[in-house]
Amino acid sequence: MSTTTSPAGAAPLRFAIVGAGVIGAVHAQALAELPDEARLVAVVDADAAKAQALAERYGVAVATDDLAAVLARDDVDAVTVCTPSGLHADVAVAALDAGKDVVVEKPIDVTLEAADAIIAAEQRSGRTVAVISQHRFDRSTEKVLAALEAGRLGSVTSAIASHAWWRGQSYYDSGEWRGTWALDGGGATMNQTVHTINLLITAVGTPVEVFAHTACLAHERIEVEDTAVAVVRFASGALGVIHATTAAYPGLDARLSVYGTKGSAVISDDALVFVHETDGEAKEIAMSEKTGSNQVTDADALGPDDAGLGKAHRAQLVDFVAAVREGRAPRVTTQDARTTLAVILAMYESARTGKPVALGGAA
Repeated sequence: MSTTTSPAGAAPLRFAIVGAGVIGAVHAQALAELPDEARLVAVVDADAAKAQALAERYGVAVATDDLAAVLARDDVDAVTVCTPSGLHADVAVAALDAGKDVVVEKPIDVTLEAADAIIAAEQRSGRTVAVISQHRFDRSTEKVLAALEAGRLGSVTSAIASHAWWRGQSYYDSGEWRGTWALDGGGATMNQTVHTINLLITAVGTPVEVFAHTACLAHERIEVEDTAVAVVRFASGALGVIHATTAAYPGLDARLSVYGTKGSAVISDDALVFVHETDGEAKEIAMSEKTGSNQVTDADALGPDDAGLGKAHRAQLVDFVAAVREGRAPRVTTQDARTTLAVILAMYESARTGKPVALGGAA
């Protein structure tokens, strides 16, 4: 995992969190664990009591429901957007126009128009914007991406992104915005599998066509899908499969499988469970032979400190702070997030129309 730190002597970047719900608390904890890089100075939420509760937990003096007042403060350098998904662009654009650097939780928003509004504000403001895709910073992901870049998996022929999770009805009932098109933007695909779809695209390349089916099979009182499957065609000719569900009781794994002409790799719940790489030419394997050895080593194993949501968020926030300090793009950009969103929206369109959807310039 990357461990980039801020330049010696650089003051911590001062953050405001907008959205004091579950994911806002994850960001607050991650920031608290980065004293050299970041400092939380304000919490904003439409529910002032929620903002106050989160602020008190981390010893933050400013807690309010007044976003404009926080964006006007000179002691706020950056904003991390943790609101319901359909409100991401509203907050991000306002923060960028106020001269703040911005971190946006996944997805970037729920429409391409909203994503483009963020990108336009990013360009006119000259500020730095990162969109959370924290599993890009997992050691397993970094090893697989390095093998792909070095050609040790050969040409990718196919890949599978599968998110087989369970969310009980109580999850969707926990907030009026959950399970709505307007604020949640979708179901299992938009909110859970978005992570693995981003990894799929990062590994395989530019998606050009999507064909999908979606359904709601295990939940009530939601507008969106809890199960989806899709086939994705990539510019390279590779084919991908997306499987997204929150209806897999009791909840299994999030898995990325990448298959190539010289090797293959499988990541399950952030752990590298299979990898076979080849330097040079791949030898012919006869049908009767063993089909390839697993080259995962003890060094690839995840320890107790690697588990949980916060560590990968922390690594991505470190990269964001470094990007701001160094004047470079963060490792996960708005364009990356837009491409992922375009694939998800193409899945929904395909499921509605029963036809494949060409991404073209939309991705």
